[in-house]
Amino acid sequence: MPETMIVILQLILFVVVSPILSGLISKFKNNIRMRKGQVILQPYYNLRKLFLKREVVSENSSWIFKAAPFVVLASMLVCAGLIPVLILRSPANQAGDFLALIFIFSLGRFFLALSALDTGSSFGGMGASREMFIASLVEPAFCMAVFAVALQSGSTDISAISLRHAVPVSSIVAALTLFLVTIAETSRIPVDNQETHLELTMVHEAMALEYSGRSLALIEMASYIKQMILFSLIARIILPVYLPIGIIIVAIAVSLVEVSVAKMRLFRVADFLGLAFVSGIVASICAILGV
Repeated sequence: MPETMIVILQLILFVVVSPILSGLISKFKNNIRMRKGQVILQPYYNLRKLFLKREVVSENSSWIFKAAPFVVLASMLVCAGLIPVLILRSPANQAGDFLALIFIFSLGRFFLALSALDTGSSFGGMGASREMFIASLVEPAFCMAVFAVALQSGSTDISAISLRHAVPVSSIVAALTLFLVTIAETSRIPVDNQETHLELTMVHEAMALEYSGRSLALIEMASYIKQMILFSLIARIILPVYLPIGIIIVAIAVSLVEVSVAKMRLFRVADFLGLAFVSGIVASICAILGV
């Protein structure tokens, strides 16, 4: 099969499958709480509803507000093409490595924060400020996890992770670091709460507060794809061969964390992500020592 076709099929896979991860997490959480809750396919229904709705655009907004959803979604699709999912070595691995993935994530975050500031909304500006604060703590921990895996595999190439047969201690600690980073990146409790309706406690949702209709659907789709990318990376580190099983295990772990702890205050997030950074340092030390 041509390499271009493999990349296209992988992008289609992410677009089609990624929403169901959020549905699975919600289902796991409701089962733990002994509630019926929403069906697993609810994210698809939400996307369909948003795509059919008419957009309401602020008269104070510029082209940045209109372009941001497309940039955010495009950046996530680029990241989805870089990681190996359908095969052990991604055909697009020459286009960027693990560090490039972090920078592309930052591009989407930057444009979403710009769009939140563009409308002049006080809640959007507050959400953008909080998002940048959290991002400044997330990215160093993310980099340390990358360094630990790179030291163990001998390369920052994401596909090199999939070619390993053993899972050393450094990779397990790096996966833990990446798990803590994933909670922050996907706006999960205890860092953020996707289910809140209080503007003063929103972080990621506050930046998308002014969006509606198709634009909001694109942002939601981008967040689903980002979540699947991060889950796939963790699964590739701890279970290089059994990727679907690893993704489900990560989803269950996220569900357990969300029902077990409460949302932190904003300035306590620094302690949480500081733990992730220290964990990344420990993983790097273990990789240097060869364990």
